[in-house]
Amino acid sequence: MNTTHYLAKVVQELSQSVDYISDSAAEELVNQILESKKVFVAGAGRSGLMGKSFAMRMMHMGIDAYVVGETVTANLEKDDLLIIGSGSGETKTLVAVAEKAKSLGGKVAAVTISPGSTIGELADIIVKLPGVTKDQSEGDYKTIQPMGSLFEQTMLLFYDSLILRFMEKKGLDSTKMYGKHANLE
Repeated sequence: MNTTHYLAKVVQELSQSVDYISDSAAEELVNQILESKKVFVAGAGRSGLMGKSFAMRMMHMGIDAYVVGETVTANLEKDDLLIIGSGSGETKTLVAVAEKAKSLGGKVAAVTISPGSTIGELADIIVKLPGVTKDQSEGDYKTIQPMGSLFEQTMLLFYDSLILRFMEKKGLDSTKMYGKHANLE
């Protein structure tokens, strides 16, 4: 097999993953973003990178968005939203972050393969994405891709779809968003 064959299979998997995502859970998350004063995003490894890209897009829309662990991250206050992207929902550092957010009166949203996980149990909103955990031990979706790749790719596209829905609800377009794009690069 060649590279383009694998690419076609990956795109096919991503296309099929849409059917596994709850539209009502996605809408609940968009509405919570709209209602929150500040939004925090957390994730580890590649999931964390997807979260960083999501925080960046939220900033472009004028949302007060932060990445947990960055030096310029504000403090979480009551009714702020923490979105955690974690396939397993068991990453110890992320569990601790979720527990801290709950203790401060924040809302927690879990974007995960594993709704019954520790983070899932702590979450106010759960968006289940297809995929398998890194060790392939959990998940109801078969994939040719290694480790958490399908979950991470689906998460990036899901986050981008949340942005599109937010734009629709707020009447934003790309032209307005470019006004907040970095200009020192």
